[in-house]
Amino acid sequence: MRALITGAAGTIGLDLRAGLRGRHELLRLLDVAEQEPAGAGEEVVTASVADAAAMRAAAEGMDAIVHLAANPVDAPFDVILEPNIVGTQRVFEAAVAAGVPRVVYASSHHAAGFWPRSHPMRVTDPVRPDSHYGVSKVFGEAAGRLHHDKHGLQVACLRIQSWTDRPTDTRHLGSWLSPRDGVELVHRCLVAPELGFAVIWGVSANTRNWLVQEDLSWLGWEPVDDAETYADEVEPEPPGLTQELDGGPYVGRLQHPKYE
Repeated sequence: MRALITGAAGTIGLDLRAGLRGRHELLRLLDVAEQEPAGAGEEVVTASVADAAAMRAAAEGMDAIVHLAANPVDAPFDVILEPNIVGTQRVFEAAVAAGVPRVVYASSHHAAGFWPRSHPMRVTDPVRPDSHYGVSKVFGEAAGRLHHDKHGLQVACLRIQSWTDRPTDTRHLGSWLSPRDGVELVHRCLVAPELGFAVIWGVSANTRNWLVQEDLSWLGWEPVDDAETYADEVEPEPPGLTQELDGGPYVGRLQHPKYE
């Protein structure tokens, strides 16, 4: 397996770089940000996913693309547009043009963030994005579906919940995705012999999980971590509407405070 990882300098990208190192023949690590020098079995590429020519070159010779690159928080639409929407389209186009058979796309639960936590959410439920960021993830899933149906691209859309080292508030007791479980989920999506088009909740085996996972026996992935281990250490979640809905704080503001 020769895999291109976009957004490789981000939090999830760094976890994947460490967790997949040595498990695949080559990891080609792409980001606009500076990265650590390449080690054995690695290549480092500095480029934007919105640059069609650069993406086409980076995709050449790859067996799969793990697409993480994005503005990772909600923002005005003009800020979201290039990295999250244009960049995602360029990734799918590059995969088809370069003959890369498989893309693992980092979607997000924010594509369905306005569903109440009392609702046992399935990936087959209608999308209910909670932000411009969530809208961009809905676009990515739709683009993946298009390229699967039209070009035969194999696509796994991972609706990642809260990928953090450990839970920090009570919301995370239901939404946590541990790095260990997350890395294994991506790995399984890279090597699964049967992958058409799939949308998968990216969440650990949390006692308080409010999501309904589809049958993943075909994938061979079973999360092992449970946020309940940290129940006595987390902070309370702020009260209000955000406690009732899946998207948490994203449903209560139009954009991330850094852009206000």
